Amino acid sequence: MRIDLVTVIVDDYDAAIAFYTRLLGFELIEDSPSLTDDGRPKRWVVVRPPGDAGGTGLLLALADGEQQAAGVGDQFAGRVGLFLRVDDFEATYERMRALGVEFAETPRHEDYGSVVVFRDVAGNLWDLLGPPPVDTDASH
Repeated sequence: MRIDLVTVIVDDYDAAIAFYTRLLGFELIEDSPSLTDDGRPKRWVVVRPPGDAGGTGLLLALADGEQQAAGVGDQFAGRVGLFLRVDDFEATYERMRALGVEFAETPRHEDYGSVVVFRDVAGNLWDLLGPPPVDTDASH
């Protein structure tokens, strides 16, 4: 058993695809025409981190109606709700920063690893997580 997809409500499919693929480096797994429950056209858009074919993906869902539109960018009520773990924290942070990803703070180093909060294209908060920095102080 595993979680296959998590929905992120967006207000523009193409802007969301561009953010996740160009800025975060995710792979576009699927972008297919589909229909809403009442027969209106929509798209089925799935992105995943690179090399994670069996891992959890994001279903980018266009907001449909006032209630969903109100949730764009606030799916987790102002909390960090998504967590992206990387092997090379510094390189990923610098690449994302250079590409214009909005960070809500400066990176910090905790016991569990390096972390910095960023906003996705819709405004949702994410943690970018990496391993703890290597302690180069040999006096310990």
